[in-house]
Amino acid sequence: MIVQQQVKTRILIVDDSSFMRMAIRSVLSKDPSFDIVGTAADGMEGVEKAIALKPDLITMDVEMPRMDGIAALKQIMAKAPTKVIMVSTLTNEGAKSTFEALDAGAIDYIPKNVTDSSDAQNTFRQDLLRKIKEAIASRRHSPGAAPAAARPATPVAAVRQRPTSSKFLGKKIQYVAIGASTGGPVALQEVLSRIPVNFPYGIMIGIHMPKAFTGPYADRLNAKCSMTIREAVDGDILKPGLALVAPGGMHTTLVRQGSHIVVKTQPTSSYPQYVYIPSVDLLISSMAEATSGSMLGVILTGMGNDGFKGMQLLKQKGGVTIAQDEATSTIYGMPKACVDGGVADEVLPLGQIGFEISKFM
Repeated sequence: MIVQQQVKTRILIVDDSSFMRMAIRSVLSKDPSFDIVGTAADGMEGVEKAIALKPDLITMDVEMPRMDGIAALKQIMAKAPTKVIMVSTLTNEGAKSTFEALDAGAIDYIPKNVTDSSDAQNTFRQDLLRKIKEAIASRRHSPGAAPAAARPATPVAAVRQRPTSSKFLGKKIQYVAIGASTGGPVALQEVLSRIPVNFPYGIMIGIHMPKAFTGPYADRLNAKCSMTIREAVDGDILKPGLALVAPGGMHTTLVRQGSHIVVKTQPTSSYPQYVYIPSVDLLISSMAEATSGSMLGVILTGMGNDGFKGMQLLKQKGGVTIAQDEATSTIYGMPKACVDGGVADEVLPLGQIGFEISKFM
């Protein structure tokens, strides 16, 4: 009888902190599916070892001496394309650097939140293992593959000539909700950059991010897109031409107050049944109720099935739904749940979704 050996994922750890290198190695070495092939103390050494060792995945610190993580990432993507997860500080500057890294080809990030607190250590361990396994399962950076940000966009003329789906004919919307997770920061920027400044409907965005990241991320989107985009606060009103990003570290619901749809932030303790924070299911479900279904729901790349139940309720209320296709998704989990569950009116490549949303003007 021939026993097949499990093929292990070969991982390189790049961090200037010996404590962090030890902490990451300690977490990963307990999983028999991982093989730590090396460590590096700065970006320059990280590039050298990435080329020499050819790992399957790299964890990369952002702030390092000699060569920082962003510069190292760019060299690795040019010389030895590899799946990279950034390890970022929970600060405004850490968030900005992380989004720059995602644009440069990093597949995901994990907040550097290892303290003496056992809860923080458990959260870091669980997040690290989950994100590495998601990255391994992703479509990004297979040999010769380009990161999502580098994929050529669908030509404008080609998309605009495409007729609106017959499923959308006669449908009236007043609001838009968009949900995403892994791969979402780059995907959302692609979608929102296609929507004009005079878009007549308010947009609510839910993406799985920590509290320190959603504000800088909204600011980044605002600088790169035509619409006004900012982090939502409790009591905000959804208005035409405005896109609000649900704040991290808490849940967001939408309620009707008179003629307005109003943002209500909620502590996670109020909704313990929702694992993902902020919950896309809760956001879209509450918005579907508040708008009586007169909205468009969009689910982009991400692991798991968050958003499916919200889209299911939206469909029941007569709303319109779009899911990103498999070919352009970093992780085809959240969109796949909607497609397999029969709640996606249209399944579109990333480069077409923003234009399709704009057709509702």
